[in-house]
Amino acid sequence: MMTALPASWLPLIAIAVPLLCVPLILFARRFPDVRETITLGGASLLIVIVALLAWTLTLGPVVPLEVSGPIANLPLTLSVEPLGMIFALVASFLWLVTTIYAVGYMRGHHEKNQTRFYVFFAIAIAATMGIAFAGDLMTLFIFYEVLTLSTFPLVTHAGTDEARRAGRLYLGILMGSSIGLFLVAIVVTYTVAGTLEFQHGGILAGKVEPALAGLLLALYVFGIGKVAVMPLHRWLPAAMVAPTPVSALLHAVAVVKAGAFSVLKIATFIFGFDLLGSLTATGLLQAVAAFTVIAASLVALTKDNLKARLAYSTISQLSYIVLAALIADPAAFLGGGLHIATHAFGKITLFFCAGAILVAAHKTDISQLDGMGRVMPFTFGAFLIGSLSLIGLPPFGGLWSKWLLIEGALDTQQWILVAVFATSTLLNIAYLLPIPFRAFFRPLPEGASSRLHEAPMACLVAIAITSAGCVVLFFAPDPLIDLLARALTRQGSP
Repeated sequence: MMTALPASWLPLIAIAVPLLCVPLILFARRFPDVRETITLGGASLLIVIVALLAWTLTLGPVVPLEVSGPIANLPLTLSVEPLGMIFALVASFLWLVTTIYAVGYMRGHHEKNQTRFYVFFAIAIAATMGIAFAGDLMTLFIFYEVLTLSTFPLVTHAGTDEARRAGRLYLGILMGSSIGLFLVAIVVTYTVAGTLEFQHGGILAGKVEPALAGLLLALYVFGIGKVAVMPLHRWLPAAMVAPTPVSALLHAVAVVKAGAFSVLKIATFIFGFDLLGSLTATGLLQAVAAFTVIAASLVALTKDNLKARLAYSTISQLSYIVLAALIADPAAFLGGGLHIATHAFGKITLFFCAGAILVAAHKTDISQLDGMGRVMPFTFGAFLIGSLSLIGLPPFGGLWSKWLLIEGALDTQQWILVAVFATSTLLNIAYLLPIPFRAFFRPLPEGASSRLHEAPMACLVAIAITSAGCVVLFFAPDPLIDLLARALTRQGSP
């Protein structure tokens, strides 16, 4: 059995592993096979470390580790708790899968600056591990900003005017909201509470007037721009100009999940259910998130570009987790935490399929996909699986997270939110299922079949893994749900 000291160092090691890959990747820049082997090796090692941390957490609480930070009396604190553990498990596993996919995509699409791509991808995953294991708000904020800065070169990877415009919008919204709103909320929180540590039941109850608490909640929800609540959502569809592996990073592995995770963790461990349930602002912000769920789905229906439709789908589904945080109910919390995993596997499958279609057939619009399921059956079969999981139908994992979210809304008698989740499900069907249906059931344009084929094997392997994940999360969700349930007890909380 491990002692407390080495276990407490494992989060720091998890952050260090991707960073140590960076100089090795740069050194091997002239040898693509070696460069990609280093990335795959680092991703595999990270999975082992995070899995070891998950096993250690089942044995008992892990002692937090404090590291000297940039601000006196506010050290960086790394802590292992169940919600962060879920995020770390998802992100570390999908880094490996996305790297496998990227090998096929980046070579098959003849992308330039591939070494730069792998370098900044590794830095982004290190920042993601920092967010997952942050023991206080300042630590979370610092890694949150590092994640924004490290993904900016990935968004602008193509180097075109469109990519540079998207990068400016990406950086402007995310940095502007985090510094202008998120950081302000952190400073006020420290002023009134005297601490920034995540604690069971929150740190603000009894220390702040309801009006100020409501203002703080709004600053956090809108200041965490990565969660893409409207109107701070425009960066996300704009960033679709990036290569597909970057889209996977943005939508499933790191960026948007960092935002959703942060909102859920702050609502639960800075405010607490009791305080949230007493605030008028909670209801107003629920209305904003509910509007985002429905409005983004309606916009998705209008998009012919496949990645744009998936981008607006992500905006909608992220606000599921915002609602989970604001419902302030144990079932909703479990649903929000589980949705981090189920949405990750479903959405990354869809983006992997979109990239495979681009590499193999050079198609980007849904109207161009008629009959393509007959020559790319594996890709479009996987797209169907990912779609059904996001819709929330059995036998796919998305059913359970949506079930728990609805249960949380029923527990708190918030019937309008039940209607929002139900309406969103119908809209999911309307904008997702026509894509595989037209691929399988409409005729292929004459003479097109001889020019079409499946994507490179590395892409298909990654798609197979994430599709299988959608099924596994249906039949075996209990380990994740049980882990999340520990977050609601003092023994398992931060």
